[in-house]
Amino acid sequence: MPEPIMGSRPTLEAVAARAGVSRATASRVVNGGAGVRASLVDKVRQAVEELGYVPNHAARTLVTRRNGAVAVIIAEPEFRIFSDPFFEQQVRGISRELTAHDTQLVLLWVEGRGDHDRIARYLGGGHVDGALAFSVHNDDELPALIDKSRIPTVFGGRSVVDRSLAVPYVDCDNRGGARQAVQHLVSLGRRNIAHIAGPPDLTAALDRVAGYHDVLVDADPALMCQGDFTEKGGALAMAELLERRPDVDGVFVSSDLMALGALRTLRKRGVRVPDDVAVVGFDDMASVVELSEPALTTVHQDIEGMGRLMVKLLMRMLDEAGSPAPSCVITPTSLVRRASA
Repeated sequence: MPEPIMGSRPTLEAVAARAGVSRATASRVVNGGAGVRASLVDKVRQAVEELGYVPNHAARTLVTRRNGAVAVIIAEPEFRIFSDPFFEQQVRGISRELTAHDTQLVLLWVEGRGDHDRIARYLGGGHVDGALAFSVHNDDELPALIDKSRIPTVFGGRSVVDRSLAVPYVDCDNRGGARQAVQHLVSLGRRNIAHIAGPPDLTAALDRVAGYHDVLVDADPALMCQGDFTEKGGALAMAELLERRPDVDGVFVSSDLMALGALRTLRKRGVRVPDDVAVVGFDDMASVVELSEPALTTVHQDIEGMGRLMVKLLMRMLDEAGSPAPSCVITPTSLVRRASA
C-alpha cells in the first residue's frame, strides 16, 4: 500500500484504508466512540500510529460535540500564580488528569475586576467544554459569571460560590487539619499558642481559624494575627505577634509559605525553634519544607490529588450531561511531624 506523500496530511480515509475498516468505524475509534470490536480498535490505532494521523479538531468537535479543552481559572494575579508553589502543584494535578482524558488546559487568571468581562466572553464563546476555578474570594463576581455562562464547572474550595448555585467543589478538611495542628501544640505543653491566619475572604483561611478556635475556645485575640498566604506576610505577622505577646510559645500558621516567613523572623530575633516557640504550618509542600530551618512540622493536604479530583468530577458532569451534579469531595488531612514542633 502506498505511503502518504511526504508533507501531505494523512486523512481519516487513509487510516480506514490502512486498517481495512470503513470510514465510520475509523471515526468512532479516533473520536472515542463505543461499539467497535477490540480487534478493529487495535487495527485503527496501529494505522493512526503508522500514518501519523492527527484528528481534525473541527471535524472531531462536530462528532463529539466537545472542544477537547477545559478552562482553568485562578482568581489571583499572575505574580501570585507563578510565585506560590500551591498553584503549581494544583495545576500539575489538573494538567496530568486532563492529559489522561486527551483534553487541553487553557489557563486564565484574574489580574483585576476588568478581567471578569474577558473571562465571561471567553466562556460564553463555546471555546471550552467546562471550567475549573479555584482561589475564588468570597466577594468575587466570578461564580455568578460562570453560572450565567451555563458551562459545567467544578470549584476548588468549599462554599466559595453563592450557596444558591448548585455546583460541586473539591476541598481538603481545613478545619479538621487546623484542629490537628493546634492539638499537637497543646500536647507539647505550649500554653500561649498564636495563629497567623490567611486572607479573611478565602474560606480555606476562615475554616482554619475555626479549627484553631475549636481547640482554643477562649484564646486571647492578641494571639491572632492576619497574614496573606505569602512568605513576607508570615514574616510581618510573626514580628507583630512577638511585639504584642512576647510570651508566645507556639504558633499555628495557616500556610507553609507564611510559616517560612515566620521562621525567618524568629531566627532574626534570636528565638529558638522549637525550644522557645514551636511552629506548625499547613500544606506540606516539599519545595517549601526543604527551605525551612528547622524542618517544618505541617498539616499535609494532597494538593495535586485535589486537582485530579476536580478534573474527574468535571469529566463525569460532561459525560452525564443532564444528570444531577456530582457530590462535593472533602479530602482528609494529616499532621506531619518534623523538627519545628
